[in-house]
Amino acid sequence: MVFSSHLFIYYFLPLALLVHALSWKLLPRPMRHLGLLVVSYLFYGWANPAFVFLMLFSTAVDYACGLLIDSAPEGDAGRRRRRLAVTTSVLSNLGLLGFFKYFNFGIDTWNAAVQAAGITGWANDEVMRIVLPLGISFYTFQSMSYTIDVFRGRCAALRNPVDFACYVAMFPQLVAGPILRFREVADQLDARRHTLAKTARGTAFFSIGLAKKVLLANPCGKVADLTFGTHGLGVLDAWYGVVAYAFQIYFDFSGYTDMAIGLGLLLGFRFPKNFDSPYRSRSLTEFWRRWHMSLSRWLRDYLYIPLGGNRKGRRRTYVNLMLVMLLGGLWHGAAWTFVAWGAIHGGLLAFERLRRDLGKAPLPGPPAMHMVATFLLVLVGWVFFRSADLGDAFAYLGAMFGLGADSAASTAALISSIAGAPYYLGTVLMAAVVVWAAPQTWDFTERLTAPKAVVSLLLLVVSLVVMDTQGYNPFIYFIF
Repeated sequence: MVFSSHLFIYYFLPLALLVHALSWKLLPRPMRHLGLLVVSYLFYGWANPAFVFLMLFSTAVDYACGLLIDSAPEGDAGRRRRRLAVTTSVLSNLGLLGFFKYFNFGIDTWNAAVQAAGITGWANDEVMRIVLPLGISFYTFQSMSYTIDVFRGRCAALRNPVDFACYVAMFPQLVAGPILRFREVADQLDARRHTLAKTARGTAFFSIGLAKKVLLANPCGKVADLTFGTHGLGVLDAWYGVVAYAFQIYFDFSGYTDMAIGLGLLLGFRFPKNFDSPYRSRSLTEFWRRWHMSLSRWLRDYLYIPLGGNRKGRRRTYVNLMLVMLLGGLWHGAAWTFVAWGAIHGGLLAFERLRRDLGKAPLPGPPAMHMVATFLLVLVGWVFFRSADLGDAFAYLGAMFGLGADSAASTAALISSIAGAPYYLGTVLMAAVVVWAAPQTWDFTERLTAPKAVVSLLLLVVSLVVMDTQGYNPFIYFIF
């Protein structure tokens, strides 16, 4: 079930808000999140009810581990118990994530290796294939961070199992983030106010996010699909396609985040900001402070700093940056293209850190030039992120830089069907205007005036009308 669908907007969302409001008002304090929990499980299990049991297992393990850590006595025995509990939580979550996300990748890699070595008899062609549960990368990270924070003493364990299960399964951010730290919502789970101001801002957030998804991301995605699926591209078509993909993934993901934040506000929650105009960045370091901010903070606090961060010398810092980005690439997808994407970003982050450590002056040129250069580097990375395999990625890069085999027929067909179509070209241009000139949703809705409310409602109406006509409506981050 995706947010930009009739099923969600016209049926599920009104039901979810009604059930939550009734349970909040009518049930006793320990059970008042029961309604939200039930509709969240309904949302998650809509595609495959078996996935709910997997989430229940992860939730139960982390809930129990949190209690064991929090109630451990002082002394050596208590320290051993706390370490055992947090280790159990981390290994169970990483075990689930590793099995379901990387089992197929491991089998495919093994088969490719033995075939390349000419040992075809060793291939495992009959091994079962694993279906990836939606959002497992997000809720395992979120749940695991809870037990780690309890272990570190940064928050107390939650005693109420309904509240904890609601924290893990809350449907607005369940399958694509933002990744919520427990301490960011602990007080809100205990007590929060449902106000008219939150409802108004939440509606505006959802409306703008839906417009990003339906009016910008989906048409840009059509351009990207056709260009990445076409061989023999010309230089301009290849660049046009990767720019369209950069806009698609940004508006798809930030649009989802806007809708998630808006839905959270409708439920009385304030979720953290997850995007901060990342394509306006003037370095890769700045880009990762602005893109998927909840993941960047998670990787920093639970991976980069435990690895030593920048406290163990320059070389170790560069190695840590590379490792974090390589693992971040694998977190996004089980394929060598994601490893390459992570390596590109890790290498560039390490290079920028090296320049800073050596006291090098900033690169010459105006800030706008640095922003353009950063965007071009990000585009190169997106080629690997989008391509089916490394061969396709290098072929596409070759087309971007005029090194690929030219095909006049396919290029002409692409220009006439996509690049020359005013609707698609106009959408990509409008996306560029929004990326570099429009205010962020967070800032636009912070002080909601009557004109802003009218704009938001107009965007909602137009988006709903256009949604009725679209057959192409994927959410990219659902597969991660």
